Amino acid sequence: MSANAKNQAMEYRKLGKTELLVSLIGYGASPLGDVYGAIDSREAEMAAHLAIDRGVNFFDVSPYYGLNLAEERLGQYLLGRREKVILATKCGRYGLSDFDFSAKRVVTSLEESLRRLKTDYLDLFQAHDVEFGDVSQVIHETIPAMRKLQEQGKVRYIGITGYPPKLLARIAGQAPVDTILSYCHYNLLVTDMDEVLTPFAESQEIGLINASALHMGVLTERGGPDWHPAPPVVHEASRNAVEFCRKRGLNLSKIALRFCLDHPYVSSTLIGMPTRANVQANLALLREKTDPELIREILAVMAPGLNCVWPSGRTAE
Repeated sequence: MSANAKNQAMEYRKLGKTELLVSLIGYGASPLGDVYGAIDSREAEMAAHLAIDRGVNFFDVSPYYGLNLAEERLGQYLLGRREKVILATKCGRYGLSDFDFSAKRVVTSLEESLRRLKTDYLDLFQAHDVEFGDVSQVIHETIPAMRKLQEQGKVRYIGITGYPPKLLARIAGQAPVDTILSYCHYNLLVTDMDEVLTPFAESQEIGLINASALHMGVLTERGGPDWHPAPPVVHEASRNAVEFCRKRGLNLSKIALRFCLDHPYVSSTLIGMPTRANVQANLALLREKTDPELIREILAVMAPGLNCVWPSGRTAE
């Protein structure tokens, strides 16, 4: 390992009240399901190994990503390395419109995921996109079923994930969980996670995980995928920010990722890293510092598209 690599020391944070110390940069495994386009699986495997070697220890996946493909690939990649990582997956969502939050499905989902991931336990088991389930069922059936699996030693901790921050706080307020994963609600385009969810999680010492630091691909040179649900004004705002940064020799994605890593309470920010170049670039962010004035300028450029959210799930906030 080069001296430069050694200087990119990973930071670790305690995940709420759990005993888990997770890497500030987490490995978001959704790209392993070809969610953002086909990947080179051999390159992705080498990228995962490099990430582990360089201190990334938190890996998050779901059966939904690529209809089991991401879990299958990750299980293969972690052979011989399972004990070096804190492994999280999810239950409840299995397709674009395929949801089942019943206690029976929670149990079978775990067994299926354990087989695909080639392990006999999970560090974190999460109910996925809870806003698409019946909230009462999630509170009174799903989460208790997950707690039973925890008592059996099959999972160390349990959590919930989803899009609407207020709903996540409401569910966790009625059915205590160890972690909450929020996506697309804390990044350069949207910061409303901090209005209700962050204060709630901090007051309850619930571990908070942030995902979609690039707003599901919007805050990139390439822009968001065709399926992205954000309104056109958001995509236009990001394109303007990309151009603003390009003219100054800067990369918007790097600035956006570093911005998320600066959050004072979030334990880990999940980032997709299907190539070794991705891993190297993300680790380099550990040496970067955020320029507050630059952030203000970028936000001014993106002003029309800031804090634009979209409806998600069965229950409106």
